[in-house]
Amino acid sequence: MKPFEINIPQSDIDDLHRRLDQTRWPDSPAGASWAQGTPKEHLQELAEHWRRLDWREVERRLNKFPQFLTEIDGARLHFIHVRSANENAEPLLLTHGWPSTCFAFAEMIEPLSRDFHLVIPSVPGFGFSGPTRELGWNIPRVAGVFAELMKQLGYDRYIAHGYDFGAMLTRHLGMRDEVRAIHVNQIFSAGVTADTADMEVEAERKSVEKAFKYEFEQFGYVSMQSTRPQSVAYALTDSPVAQLEWIEWAFHTWSDPDVGVPRDALLTNVSIFWFTRTAGSSARYYHEGDETWGELEPESPTPTSVAVFPHDAGVAIRRMAERNHNIVRWTEMQQGGHFAALEVPELMVRELRESFLL
Repeated sequence: MKPFEINIPQSDIDDLHRRLDQTRWPDSPAGASWAQGTPKEHLQELAEHWRRLDWREVERRLNKFPQFLTEIDGARLHFIHVRSANENAEPLLLTHGWPSTCFAFAEMIEPLSRDFHLVIPSVPGFGFSGPTRELGWNIPRVAGVFAELMKQLGYDRYIAHGYDFGAMLTRHLGMRDEVRAIHVNQIFSAGVTADTADMEVEAERKSVEKAFKYEFEQFGYVSMQSTRPQSVAYALTDSPVAQLEWIEWAFHTWSDPDVGVPRDALLTNVSIFWFTRTAGSSARYYHEGDETWGELEPESPTPTSVAVFPHDAGVAIRRMAERNHNIVRWTEMQQGGHFAALEVPELMVRELRESFLL
């Protein structure tokens, strides 16, 4: 393991600015909505803010977190490691999802570190872990890498939280003996269909409605990333505006409209994907694991806490989750969406403390 600081070459920053300045914008018919993709005027405004972003200031802000590099299972692994001042604190592993990075937890690090030793990796193929160089990267493999990382850090017993891809990975990691308990924001196998729902229950009606909307209105990115991730990689690695749109559409569509993901957090996130050229390697997880996502997982005895956010892409139903999970806490949140760590970090801090400390 060795310390790491972010220091993007100035030539890469200059190249980004040149590409943004030379963007070829497509036509967009009047009245085109988010249903067709990010509206042109909105994206042009975001691109202009990105062009003015002071990346060196962003680096200074991110480098205040102690970061490290190591190699496990043939892959470079970047992670944040913050030891609590309380030496008896319990280790907490935080795992991000797609399309975000370990810095999605940035606003949660200081308050959580009062109570926990924090380990926050960049999933291989995401961010500063850099692109994966061979096929075969999926949730079980990454879970094994994270378990080895915790072992090397000297944590033989710990707790874990994750959202999106990270929720699935945390659930898998929770099957290991050394994981005391887990917290997730999603259980993708716990939705209901029109055939299995109790339509007299509001949450179950919403679960059916959101599942229908996701499958028939929002599924395009999954179709591309699960069948042609390399095609996605060419476009997003060559065009910064394409990369910006790909992420902004997801952040906008699955976030609480009254809160949303802060613009600076969005642009920091997009910049990391751009500078590390990880659009393709992050997309390949859909190709290599998509056939099992959403299926009923093996039964887990691990104490599991769940936070359900009102503006998430889907609605998990407790009775469905209890088929194969040891649910010890189920919280219906009042604000937030799919990217709660970015949208409502103070609520997430409170939720994790109440889940793991009480």
